[in-house]
Amino acid sequence: MYRRYLRSFAVGAFIALSAASLAAQPVDVSIGYVQWIPDQGPVLSNVTPEPDDGGLRGAELALEDNSTTGRFLGHTYALTSQVTDSEEAAVAAFDSLQQSGIELFVVNVPASTIRTFMARAGAQTLVFNAGAEDDPLRTADCPANLVHTIPSHAMLTDALGQWLNQRRWNKLFLITGPTEADIAWASAFRRSARRFGLDIVEDKPWTFDADLRRTASKELPLFTQADDYDAVVVADVRGDFGEYVPFNTWLPRPVVGTQGMSPVAWHRVVESWGAAQLQNRFRDLAKRQMNGADYAAWAAVRSIGTSVTELGTADPRAIREFLFSDRFQLAAFKGRKLTYRDWNGQLRQPIPLVHPRGLVARAPFEGYLHPNTDMDTLGFDKPESKCRINN
Repeated sequence: MYRRYLRSFAVGAFIALSAASLAAQPVDVSIGYVQWIPDQGPVLSNVTPEPDDGGLRGAELALEDNSTTGRFLGHTYALTSQVTDSEEAAVAAFDSLQQSGIELFVVNVPASTIRTFMARAGAQTLVFNAGAEDDPLRTADCPANLVHTIPSHAMLTDALGQWLNQRRWNKLFLITGPTEADIAWASAFRRSARRFGLDIVEDKPWTFDADLRRTASKELPLFTQADDYDAVVVADVRGDFGEYVPFNTWLPRPVVGTQGMSPVAWHRVVESWGAAQLQNRFRDLAKRQMNGADYAAWAAVRSIGTSVTELGTADPRAIREFLFSDRFQLAAFKGRKLTYRDWNGQLRQPIPLVHPRGLVARAPFEGYLHPNTDMDTLGFDKPESKCRINN
């Protein structure tokens, strides 16, 4: 009886897919991918170098996923990628792809380059930001045809702030590195600390240029000397010194932030909700682990594919309208269906909190309430943002 049911189900599914394929209209979907990651300069701790193709491989995997569904519906997907070595080359690549007729873009470039792109983008162009975490892109500088799949700094630090508050680790020692990215991350964390009732008892900039591979055990205990604190928060985005802070603090305290336990868009230790299957397919494709830039690019291309499957068109204006509708939901291996904020284009998503070998927790946490969705407790909520891109 059960076998007859399975055969009937399989035949019915095949007939349904065949009927959908015959009824569907052919759609050609062309996506442009532009990447430029500035040279970070000499890094004092070259422990964890980032891959040169971070982001691109995620877009390629999502293209395979889109094509799997597209074959049944007569939809074909093409990805034209340009990985450049300067801002000028990135802008030229963006212009060239637009001139070739591409109107759907996934970009992994700094915020300043995104602003240049958007000043040159046509009204028909839809751009997915899969690289810039800068908060101003979500609070003030908000082109109507720009959406974000990479979490903002505020989303990441709010996830960390919620976790610290839950653990009652309220007294914090904050160390901020010298780069613009470090300063932006630390600024976001200070906002999160105020939001969740955390007390930064020490707030110190890192101004040393010593080789910590030799001096960490002497320099860091003195640097972190204070009467009391529950945890050390590190803002060291590129990894100059933060790798050496754990186990070298004055007090025996945990280290969190950009090193130690970190809030991230994605990490190899995320395996629940079907994520292990995504991780395996990515390793087969890229021969390395999937990182946050890969995940953000994957989510962008899958957002396009999900929209085209539902709408039967690759028109950017129709896709944009669908992204902000109640009908859009992205199945994205994070345990929740993901949606876009209609005021600033940010993809709502849970934030994993991880250490290098394991998953610690996932924000948002129970008890942080919101009138619409608890995922809007991460990052700038609508009343906190000047953006109104879907009015």
